[in-house]
Amino acid sequence: MQQAEFDRIWEALDALTDPEIPVVTLREMGILRDVRRGLDGTIEAVITPTYSGCPAMEQIADDVAAALEREGVTGRVVTQLAPAWTTDWMTDVAREKLRAYGIAPPHCASTATQGSVIQFSSNRISAKTQAHAVSCPQCGSANTTEISHFGSTACKALYRCLDCMEPFDHFKRI
Repeated sequence: MQQAEFDRIWEALDALTDPEIPVVTLREMGILRDVRRGLDGTIEAVITPTYSGCPAMEQIADDVAAALEREGVTGRVVTQLAPAWTTDWMTDVAREKLRAYGIAPPHCASTATQGSVIQFSSNRISAKTQAHAVSCPQCGSANTTEISHFGSTACKALYRCLDCMEPFDHFKRI
């Protein structure tokens, strides 16, 4: 395959957005990992789920397959589980788009302070006292608290800003 054909495929796939967060693309999220030629010569689009059991992965695979078909490409979608997806794969553009959409983006896992596996604390602990504050995407305040470890989807936690009192999702760091 010529580089121009790969570029054309990437351009078509770059338009695909996350079905649960339609303001970010699959590539910006780090879900769309690669376009390559398989051992049998077939084009493969490689995707990695954000976490096991993510209900959006079937839709994502269907969207990728449909985009390949629209481009006249005979290909397949390959789900690659290793290495496991990490929030570090999100681009800075994705993080800003999440914030603008009202979802607090995750901190980079590679730069986060590592703590113990077990942490005992009040369930009303302010995010300011955590290693990395979760800033409110509405007003920017770090005076926030986790309301529920699970938000609108399992990959997000529900927070509330203690200054503007608005609830918001925080994309969990993985």
